[in-house]
Amino acid sequence: MASASTSAGPRGDTVRSDVWISLTIKPSGGVKISLKSKVASLYGESIEDLLREGISHFGIKHAEVVVEDGGALPFVIMARLESAVRRALPKAELTPWLPEAGPKQKPTEKRRPRRSRLYLPGNSPKLMINAAVHQPDGLILDLEDSVAPAEKDAAQILVRNALIHLDFMGAEKMVRVNQGVRGIEDLKFVVPYGVDLILVPKVESEEEMRDFCKALDEVKKLHGITRPIWLMPIIESAKGAWFAYNIATANESISSLAIGLEDYTADLGVQRTNEGKESLWARQQVINGAKAAGVQAIDTVFSDVSDQVGLLASVIEAKALGFEGKGCIHPRQIAIVHQGFAPTLEEIEKAQKIVLAFEEAEKKGLGVVSLGSKMIDPPVVKRALATVTAALREGLISQNWRVSG
Repeated sequence: MASASTSAGPRGDTVRSDVWISLTIKPSGGVKISLKSKVASLYGESIEDLLREGISHFGIKHAEVVVEDGGALPFVIMARLESAVRRALPKAELTPWLPEAGPKQKPTEKRRPRRSRLYLPGNSPKLMINAAVHQPDGLILDLEDSVAPAEKDAAQILVRNALIHLDFMGAEKMVRVNQGVRGIEDLKFVVPYGVDLILVPKVESEEEMRDFCKALDEVKKLHGITRPIWLMPIIESAKGAWFAYNIATANESISSLAIGLEDYTADLGVQRTNEGKESLWARQQVINGAKAAGVQAIDTVFSDVSDQVGLLASVIEAKALGFEGKGCIHPRQIAIVHQGFAPTLEEIEKAQKIVLAFEEAEKKGLGVVSLGSKMIDPPVVKRALATVTAALREGLISQNWRVSG
């Protein structure tokens, strides 16, 4: 094997939950490992054993490995070593080195709640490890804007290992892939490894989504995956907003349609404001396109992490417009987003009355539902049932509310 030298991972005294690995492949001399670790006294031997296992896995007989560890978990060490090896041997056919699988989760449903989705940079393991404890509806491992171009190859491997190993605690496993050809390349790193939903950025046409879905189906077929993997196209331009309905109906795997306002306002050449007049048309276009297609409408992120009052107002406005979820860029935003999307007491009381009237009409075999002197249309009953379900999920009413109420 020819001599080659490369590295992977961040370096420095402030690195936490990550590791820098320098790998020099040599023609002879065996494997030599130099380890500097914050947890060397407890786990130094285990780290060296893991590294030797990985070097053997990739068929490397002779190498010098220099490691600076900031307390990385095994799945991170494995990802960084694999990245270094692949960078050193870019043309080699290498078998992925996969970590131990974490807790299993059931596949998610198309219409599951997606009130909150927390973005996590795909090349930053320290932000991934405990993110699920904040109880978002979904965790997004991001391969797109939050990852520098030179690190996208390493992020693919780290995200793959995270999907396999981490405990998502019931949160939907989401990945935002890159745009275009690179996004299709991302699929082989996420599709076989338990992703529930893929966010597709900067979509502008039905044809783009169809091409993406074709590539997705090919990867699923290659790996024998039959369960659904949901898609969330993100509308981020004037053209995308114009074709929102066409995009939302491009494939039955599309569960939701999201809007991203940073790129949209840049496309218009205007400043994004909290008031949002500059983006109201696009947001309504996405909402109506999604609703007409029978999928969820998901709002953009609120970028000022310190403004919790503004965030709550933004969520309440989003709910009033017809959005069913919002993006989060910090864990502290999750509870506020859930609060904003929760039904109000007035909404709950009205919904309870409608549901009771509906159930009473069913018992009597009546074809119509009435509440007092008013006739209740089926869509109103459907909305009331959804409100009661949401109130139960949020713990705002008890399971025996019919009796206690």
